[in-house]
Amino acid sequence: MFAFGSRSLLWLIILLGLSLTGCLDTQLFNQPQILTGGINSQTPDEHPAYSSDGRYLAFASDRNNNRDIFLYDLQERRLVSIPNLNRRDSRQDQPALSADGRFIAYVSSERGKTDIFVYDRQIQRSRLLTSNIRGSVRHPTITGDGRYVAFESSQLGQWHIAIVDRGTQAASGFQQQ
Repeated sequence: MFAFGSRSLLWLIILLGLSLTGCLDTQLFNQPQILTGGINSQTPDEHPAYSSDGRYLAFASDRNNNRDIFLYDLQERRLVSIPNLNRRDSRQDQPALSADGRFIAYVSSERGKTDIFVYDRQIQRSRLLTSNIRGSVRHPTITGDGRYVAFESSQLGQWHIAIVDRGTQAASGFQQQ
């Protein structure tokens, strides 16, 4: 009985110490917030990506019977229209956002293989970045100003990192063939 009492006292001291230091308020004990306003659906919603200003969240979803990209405004708590990005005949996936959410880098199967595109919300158009790359691409990321896009490419038979400078449209990090 003494061992049980000591163990209980030890747990009480640990919990008291955690509560006094604020550790009980960490994510270890908090439930994740499930947002409303169109962000979640009955189909897979995946690959969330925040804009660094914290206003937007981009993600991929199968909700329209096709893999598409969606943009959620966290301040207004609603989906934002992104015309001309999603296509019926291809899949759009793995979004990444610039700092203010203007540019969305993503993977698309529009040309029959995976490619990296960048969508500009101001002009509502996408630009292909990987027209000269043979092989697969995945996991794009974009700088805060939207100028540089990095991604993985299997062009040389194994996965390597590639970087495109959208200011010059030059790719580096691998040999082009």
